[in-house]
Amino acid sequence: MDLINAIVLGVIQGVTEFLPVSSSGHLEIAKTILGEEAIGGKSMLMTVVLHFATALSTIVIFRKDLLSILKGLLQIKNNDSFQFSLKIFLSMIPAALIGFFFNDEIEALFGGDLILVGGMLVLTGLLLFVADKAKPSQKKVGIKAAVLIGISQAIAILPGLSRSGATISASVMLGIDKKKSARFSFLMVVPLIFGKIVQDIFSEEIVATEADLLPLLIGFLAAFFTGLFACEWMIKLVKNSQLKYFSYYCFAIGIIVITQSLF
Repeated sequence: MDLINAIVLGVIQGVTEFLPVSSSGHLEIAKTILGEEAIGGKSMLMTVVLHFATALSTIVIFRKDLLSILKGLLQIKNNDSFQFSLKIFLSMIPAALIGFFFNDEIEALFGGDLILVGGMLVLTGLLLFVADKAKPSQKKVGIKAAVLIGISQAIAILPGLSRSGATISASVMLGIDKKKSARFSFLMVVPLIFGKIVQDIFSEEIVATEADLLPLLIGFLAAFFTGLFACEWMIKLVKNSQLKYFSYYCFAIGIIVITQSLF
């Protein structure tokens, strides 16, 4: 993989991991456009590196929240930190179960089926459009809401269905405050990302000894720094009820992808 392709993939991952437009869908589209010969045979390793970069950018942005969650887990007291930690844990369960029991089936979906990606992008657009119409609220995430948001995250494993779009839309439609919805959405995915990274590292699909380190480093840096920007930007956009613009984008890209795939 050359450095330009590494930068392109890194920027795509960094921006789309946080913006509600599906990072997995855009990476599938990019890989199809660039071609396997341009990406090289280590695309799985690059994917792991890019996800690690955006996970780190999430940790940087929400470092105070994550420290609070860790303290809540260690103290095991019935305080706000522990309650929030419990909700994060509950929200992870659906996606963790799906990933554990259906890992092979999920991996099979990431095989360049752009019709599926396009269809899920259109669905993402619908979710964002509906969520954008939700009335302002100060409601916090409850236990029941955490489980339902977790289910939406599990469904968003499908390529093209935005994880942040699905979880934030679910939160907002449940009446949760929009800023709290974005915060919960980004925090709930961090443990899952690291769990998936560990799983991929120990799989036989990654051959790190043959990897070219420079493109991996460039891709990592591109994803990390664009992720920092995109995460902050997304929180402001959700708070200001500007999800509809992303719904239009998802509609347009989804329809284009489906049309190109069919004709």
